[in-house]
Amino acid sequence: MPSRLKSGLTLVSVLIAVAVILSGCIGTGGIAPQEQRLDANALSSDAALRQAQREAGWPRESWWRQYRDPQLDTWIARALAHSPSLAEAEARVRQAMALAGVAQAAEAPQLAAGARLDRQHWPDDSLHGPGALGGSSHWNSSAGLGLRYALDLWGRERSASEGALHAAYARAAEGRVVQLELERNIVRVYVQLALRHAERDILAATLAQQEHILAIARRRLAGGLGTAFEVSQASAPLPETRRQIAALDARIALAGNQLAALAGQGPGAAAELQRPNLQLTAQPTLPAVLPAELLGRRPDVVARRWQVAARASGVDVARADFYPNIDLVASLGFSAVGGGALNLLQAGKLGGAVGPALSLPLFDGGRLRGRLGAASAAYDAAVARYNQTLIGALREISDQLIRLRSLDQQQRLAAEATATAEASWRIAEQAWRGGLTDYLAVLEAQTRLFDQQRVQQQVWAARLAAHAELMAALGGGLLDPQRSPAEHLLEPRRVPVAHGGAAPQ
Repeated sequence: MPSRLKSGLTLVSVLIAVAVILSGCIGTGGIAPQEQRLDANALSSDAALRQAQREAGWPRESWWRQYRDPQLDTWIARALAHSPSLAEAEARVRQAMALAGVAQAAEAPQLAAGARLDRQHWPDDSLHGPGALGGSSHWNSSAGLGLRYALDLWGRERSASEGALHAAYARAAEGRVVQLELERNIVRVYVQLALRHAERDILAATLAQQEHILAIARRRLAGGLGTAFEVSQASAPLPETRRQIAALDARIALAGNQLAALAGQGPGAAAELQRPNLQLTAQPTLPAVLPAELLGRRPDVVARRWQVAARASGVDVARADFYPNIDLVASLGFSAVGGGALNLLQAGKLGGAVGPALSLPLFDGGRLRGRLGAASAAYDAAVARYNQTLIGALREISDQLIRLRSLDQQQRLAAEATATAEASWRIAEQAWRGGLTDYLAVLEAQTRLFDQQRVQQQVWAARLAAHAELMAALGGGLLDPQRSPAEHLLEPRRVPVAHGGAAPQ
């Protein structure tokens, strides 16, 4: 090894050793993250989760196809292609990935070129002038390359680029949250649209029956078997029923407008909507690996985990700031003072330099400790948000299971009640036709029947909506578990997480 190179390496080693020793002037003791991440499998499950039928399966990405309605498939596809909210989320992902590229660039060697050419004139001033140069003019020029490379001995730049990349992954998962929410909202509005059509059918049947009873009452009056009071009673509910139909027509139109807006379309697109034809016969089941796999399947949980990973890298960056920053710098170029404009191109004007550049914080009034404290607090906040999201996800799944179990039972009971009400109405109508009872009995039986039919449709729609909510609560099939960060990324590499509230020194 040449003696000059050997002595240069020795000098660099000495500088690094001295820098490490001096870095103790600003300590990191007493500053460490405090929060602990919850273990999903350690969270106690309730009866709804334990009693749910289980199979090793997760919702598919196109989970709404279970409703077997091609029109619903078309509208969701249109929304995924044209929704402004989804386009905004995708733009945020691209922005985050670009910023991650900016952070990663700091790890690469930085090479810059520069040149300067100026004409200088010296003043002819006996008091302040340059003497013999007074009144003369000449060219000053320089051109060269400058190289700077961060040795990154403490991993600061690597941690910064990893943190930026993790933040970009969090943005991508948040984009999936937006997509899942969009799909869920479209299904929810579509189910409501189906319910409005069913309610309108019930009102139309109610109106037809009321008009039929009115016609019979008029015939009885004309034949001398009835009274004007019966005709008045039969005609009284007609205006209110027509008003309710008009109100439902408006609600159907408003639901169409809402669907068009969710799909990124104008209100005119709602004109092509046909009556929904939803069919859901399959009983929803839970994956056998819940809740552990939920950490990689549900977009909001995955986004929170990536945010924790990004904040963990932020703690590493803040801690690395306490150590000396050592860069390798080099320059090569031409420089000429005086003479012609092209004098710098002469071989004798070539010069260069290479060596380490070191900077070391010795006293900063607590600035670095404040940054590390802020980074540790941000990490704790990210962990707390992750824990809250995980708890909320399990609660949401349990809620939907409880709701679905209840709605299944309600659907059976509503069907029984509807059948009973229909039988009672038929008996009352036959009795009225035979003159064995008055019109009020028929009206009351009819009101009970149509009210019960309305309840039955509402329970049916609620069950469809609850199924959609459960599919969304399980992640909607949008993510693969491999997209979730590994466990070792969720804690700072150089800062142990404090246990029991005691911060390590």
